[in-house]
Amino acid sequence: MPQAVWQQVQHALLSESEVLQARPHNLAELESFLPKADAFAPASVLCGLVPRADGLHVLLTKRSQHLRHHPGQISFPGGRIESGDANPFDAAVREAREEIGLQVEHVRLLGYLEPLVTITGFRVYPAVAVIDSIYHAEPDGVEVEALFEAPLSLFLDAANEHPFDIEFRGAIRHLKEFRWQDHRIWGATASMLVNLRQRLGELP
Repeated sequence: MPQAVWQQVQHALLSESEVLQARPHNLAELESFLPKADAFAPASVLCGLVPRADGLHVLLTKRSQHLRHHPGQISFPGGRIESGDANPFDAAVREAREEIGLQVEHVRLLGYLEPLVTITGFRVYPAVAVIDSIYHAEPDGVEVEALFEAPLSLFLDAANEHPFDIEFRGAIRHLKEFRWQDHRIWGATASMLVNLRQRLGELP
């Protein structure tokens, strides 16, 4: 993959200092459902882009069915930021290593998307990174039951979005989902991928 492609993606993303000060891009949508701002727990996810012969692919995981939050859903590797983590990227890589055995030497940070808040009380910092195509990973069987790659082009085409509504705490939420093979990608993961498309779409 030409270096110019990665430089272009980097120009669309936020730096660490910018993301830590940025307003969550979905705050207005969820404000009525959320706890007070000081109650958010910081978390980070790894939005990994893998160069393949047919273009960039996104590394995704399927969460285990027994988990308390979002069981069985499609997500990025990631989790809560701990005191020993130097920054959100450090946390995302550590979580990816724990969940799927991804090694840090195969990951290079490009930048961040805007933070995202969740109805479970997390402020999530999405770290966008390139993952070497020679990486090795496998699910830990505890938090993650499967992993797969989906073409980035799927998420960059708004025609592939499918809107749907759910009722939550007596109100209607308007959500979007993507379908890839037998996977349904929705919720926070879909929202972050839409945010990535929006940022890439702002490039000259």
